Amino acid sequence: MARQGQRRTPARNQRRGRPLDNEGIIPVLARAVREVETAVGRGAVSPSTRTKYQVVALLVREERAHLKADTEISEAQRAEQLKRLDGIATILAKTAARDTSLLMLLAEDAEVSDSARELRRRMLEAGGVEVPEEEPEPDEPAEVAATTAPRRVVPQSVIQRQLSNPFLVPDFTAVQPGSGKARRLAGWELLGPLFRSFEYASNGPSCMPLPDPVQTPVPLPPGRELMHHQAQLIASAAEGHRTFLLADEPGLGKTAQALLAAQAAEAFPLLVVVPNVVKMNWAREVGLWTPNRSVTVIHGDGSDVDGFADIFVVNYEILDRHVGWLANHGLRGMVVDEAHFIKNKSSQRSQHVLYLADRIRARMSRPLLMALTGTPLINDIEDFQAIWEFLGWIDEKKPLGQLMDSLEETGLTPADPGFYPAARRSVVDRGIVRRRKIDVASDIPARRVADLPVELDDEAGRSIRAAEKELARRLVARYETALETRTSGRTVDGIDHRLVRQVATWEREDMESSNGENVFSMLRRIGKAKAGLAADYAAQLARSVGKVVFFAKHIEVMDAAEETFAQRGLRYSSIRGDQTTAVRTRNIDDFVNDPEVAVIVCSLTAAGVGVNLQVASNVVLAELSWTDAEQTQAIDRVHRIGQTEPVTAWRIIASQTIDTRIAELIDSKAGLAAVALDGSDEEVSSSADLQLEALVALLTQALTEKEARLAGRAAG
Repeated sequence: MARQGQRRTPARNQRRGRPLDNEGIIPVLARAVREVETAVGRGAVSPSTRTKYQVVALLVREERAHLKADTEISEAQRAEQLKRLDGIATILAKTAARDTSLLMLLAEDAEVSDSARELRRRMLEAGGVEVPEEEPEPDEPAEVAATTAPRRVVPQSVIQRQLSNPFLVPDFTAVQPGSGKARRLAGWELLGPLFRSFEYASNGPSCMPLPDPVQTPVPLPPGRELMHHQAQLIASAAEGHRTFLLADEPGLGKTAQALLAAQAAEAFPLLVVVPNVVKMNWAREVGLWTPNRSVTVIHGDGSDVDGFADIFVVNYEILDRHVGWLANHGLRGMVVDEAHFIKNKSSQRSQHVLYLADRIRARMSRPLLMALTGTPLINDIEDFQAIWEFLGWIDEKKPLGQLMDSLEETGLTPADPGFYPAARRSVVDRGIVRRRKIDVASDIPARRVADLPVELDDEAGRSIRAAEKELARRLVARYETALETRTSGRTVDGIDHRLVRQVATWEREDMESSNGENVFSMLRRIGKAKAGLAADYAAQLARSVGKVVFFAKHIEVMDAAEETFAQRGLRYSSIRGDQTTAVRTRNIDDFVNDPEVAVIVCSLTAAGVGVNLQVASNVVLAELSWTDAEQTQAIDRVHRIGQTEPVTAWRIIASQTIDTRIAELIDSKAGLAAVALDGSDEEVSSSADLQLEALVALLTQALTEKEARLAGRAAG
């Protein structure tokens, strides 16, 4: 595998100054893609042409990630190089449109042949990139090493942690000896019958026996409470169960259950592998449920990773870079969120997850392993082979350990009709936990809003944060000018909050005529930047629990969402303001009555009232409203008379932006509105109030940070 210091270093980064246009890997890719384009245009799509197409596409992805992470080049240079890569990508797309079979080479599970790897090496060398020879680590599958070695990294803080604790002692204290019984089933093919048992005996229970705790299984942070179904799983972990396929429906608190189960099992360091869209939410949940445990979220090459953390959160897309050091980090537990992502065993993400689980088991007899997914178990049950392998219940050919013992104890074989319900029960007892909202409705609110923070770590995210800083700088300058030119009125030590509110009011009044950045334009840009992440999460929900209502404010966000759903193969309908009544009615009927229409994409203003969508119980709010009333109206399209299931609204929040402050303000104003409806003298806030409060919060924070900097310099 790649060691630290062996990562490829483009020659252009080894010298100062602006790179020449004809140097580096990009000109090599440009020549190669033109050759592919010409060959496809002539109809000569030979195996070598297909190989070249795949390698160019892979290198474009690598170079794009490399440029975004490169801190030694200017923003102008980065933008120029990314533009050139976009040109190459455009040619790839147009070429694939001529021969659509080329698209198969871009799939995540597409095989990368030896000839493709050799061509990749030659092209990198032609671009002046050093590509060291790599050898797999002992016990690491060759296919895992071959596909990930060139991208491997080891963050500096991880090296420090390894040096501080170089001896990781294996823990086999809880190992359970085999039964020693003769294996009646040794000659039987068992995996196929195990999978079929979930079809033939589908009416049986789909939840392992769980304890009925009389008290909270683990200490909880102040103000936190567990629902009964959550406490049951955590109590099971506290009693010693260590493998779970947690398949509760979305909205039943799987994240909290996983974190507290790890707390009960003392399964730290804990690795959590998640889709990118929920990565920041996991960090947030750690702070809510296990604040005594430190968490580090792995981004990119992990330059800011805390190697001494208790919990490591990484998304599937970058796991290949970190699988090397994670395998040797002494992990005692692993959680795989949206575990259906690993169902394809030939994909890299599946191979990485299985490899890491094997490494954890190699040094611990009974680690905590949890697979989280809301996908019903009776659909395509063979897709769960990789999950069962991750949990250690089976290998590629047969059941293992306690599952095999349990099958032996039935006294039955696949030739006996009674084998199938008994086999299903044996698998379920290994750790399958499935609860539906409707089954635990008494434990959960009939309607709730769940925030899902997402990280905008691309160019758009950086631009938004820079614009927010510029807006804050302008507000501070306006405040300081007002302070200097004021000729009357009171003076105060520190921040003059009355003047802060006055400055925010002036800014609010000037927003409509101003050409500069303001909270309106900021929120619109944030909505566009998180559109893909919001749509991706909605697609996951649709595949897990059925129909989903997707709300957005702006046309660009709706367009981006619909494009994502089309790419995911999901049918959708839409409600927009420019539709005729007939089109609008037809689209609603399609969503309500056609089981194949999974998502309806709605405008907050066009579909916020007068629409009945109670066929769904999950709502995704891709953009924030300016009032709680608008948000509530949207949720009430689903949460209304006749709804038989609890409703969850998933509010997508862009972390580290003004989006977070506005969400907090909406919630605080919602509380005031509720008091007002109960007879209080408080007035329900308007959208102008919320915009003003957002500006007040932004200016107050900027002034506080400036005072802290000045105080630090004075003290120094």
